[in-house]
This record gives sequence, C-alpha cells and structure tokens, in this order.
Amino acid sequence: MTTMSTPIGDGAEPELARRLLESSAVLSYEPNEEIDWDAPLPAGEYGCPPEWCTLYGTPLWDEMTEEQRVRLTRHEFASTMCTGIWFEMILQQMILRDQYAKDPTAAEFQFALTEIADECRHSLMFARTVEKLGAPAYYPTKGAIRLARFFKSLAKGEAAYGAGLVAEEVLDVLQRDQMSDPNVLQICRTTARVHVAEESRHMKFARAEVREHLSRASAGRRRHHATLIAIVAHIIVTNLVSDEVYATVGLDAKRAAAEARANPHRASLMRSSCAGLMEFLGEVGLLTRPAIAIYRHVNML
Repeated sequence: MTTMSTPIGDGAEPELARRLLESSAVLSYEPNEEIDWDAPLPAGEYGCPPEWCTLYGTPLWDEMTEEQRVRLTRHEFASTMCTGIWFEMILQQMILRDQYAKDPTAAEFQFALTEIADECRHSLMFARTVEKLGAPAYYPTKGAIRLARFFKSLAKGEAAYGAGLVAEEVLDVLQRDQMSDPNVLQICRTTARVHVAEESRHMKFARAEVREHLSRASAGRRRHHATLIAIVAHIIVTNLVSDEVYATVGLDAKRAAAEARANPHRASLMRSSCAGLMEFLGEVGLLTRPAIAIYRHVNML
C-alpha cells in the first residue's frame, strides 16, 4: 500500500506477517463456492440492516413504503460495494508499487501478494453482488476519482497504509452488523462474512505498517500525513453512498440527499463505528487539530 524507503525491520512485524500468512492458509474463502449466485432474491429482505440506511430515522424514511425501504437498502449496499471496488483497486496498485524488487522470500512480501489476491477476489465478489442486485455501477464523484489518481501515485509510508486502514475499518463495522442480520439478503450477508474474515488480517497488517513507518517519521511528516489521511477519510465516507441511489429508487434526490446529510442517527452511527479507528490514530499521533476538524466534519469523531 505504499512506497517504503526501507523494509520492515526484525521486530514484531515479520512475525506478524508470518502469522497472517498461516491464517490465510487456514481461513480464506472462494466466493464462487460460498455464494449461491443463482438463488432468487426474496422480495422482502434488505440489502443492509435498515438502521444503516442513510435515511433511517428521517421524515422521508417514515413516508416511504416498505418496498421502497427494501429497494433503497439494496441500492445503498450496491453503492458501497462499488466504492469498495474503487478503493481496493487503489490499494492493489499501492501494494504492488511497495513490493517492487523486494525480497520474495520475506514474509512481508508474501503476505502483501496474498492480500492482493484477497482484494482481487473481494472486488470480483462485490461486482457480481451488485450485478445480482440489479443495481447500476455507482461511481464516486469525478473530483474524488481525480484526487485518488493523484494520491495512489504519490502516497507512501503511513499515509498509504493509514488511508487503507481507514477504508477497511469504516466498512468493517457495517459488515459485522450486516452478516448477522436475518432480515438481510443471504447473498449480502455472505459477502459481508467473507470480507470481514479476510479484511481482519489486512487491518492488522496495516496497523503494524503505520506504527513501523511512524517510528522513524519526523514531527512535521507526522502532522502532514495526519491531515492527508483525514482528507482521504473524508473522501471515502462522503462517497460510500452515491446520491444517485435516491433517484434510482424513485425518491426526490435533492430532498433525500439533504435529509441524509442532516440525519443525526447516521451521524451517531458513524461516530460509534469509527471509535476504534480514532483510538488507534490518537495512539500513534495522527489526531492533530486539523485532522480532528476533518473527522468531525464527516461525523467520524
């Protein structure tokens, strides 16, 4: 996920990489075997827990029919999966760039390639799930796509690993709720279960890399990258659910987007889901005043 100036040292990180490799060999999934792609979709089941819908708790939600609510959760989940594909493609490019010409016998190198394989499977799984739900391809905004193209080409060290960690942790809490909710479509629950199991290894690896890089970072670099990671987090969170989903399901898109952005329930849910991430960022010195202001703007803190 980064361009590293030096390889990981001889401390805990190589041992962690070896343990993660062992875990990958024991606990990995093949979506083509785990998911029944031909099974019909029961009419009344949600795409994500309704509490995670951007409009849950708003006046507009109260006005919607149950059929509209179900359809909206499916399209919001599809939008989140499309955003996931977008960011996983960014991560794969940064990982490959990081591992270029490194020691192939090292556990770090081998786990990095294992992670790329995981991300490829995840993206294909997300793509097939979106297709199965009958949703269109929801893209982030053009501005986000342009900024991400710049970021993925230049990000290194804790900035790259920290950005990856933000994306992974934000999705993790949602998907843990999703995989255990019996009112959610089985295909969405299984997609979440596969992703949660394999992403837990990626998050451990990313946290170790952030710590390792920051151990040799200057105070100025730490402050700069704290703000950069927060900006990336802002872009990810604001692009998780495209405003286009509202028009797709037949709602007044302008009103829906406004109520979603002002939704106190959504804000509270986002803050609680990011609590662990914020604790880690504070622990490693990446919660500076500018970063805190950005996280608060998108209700991550």
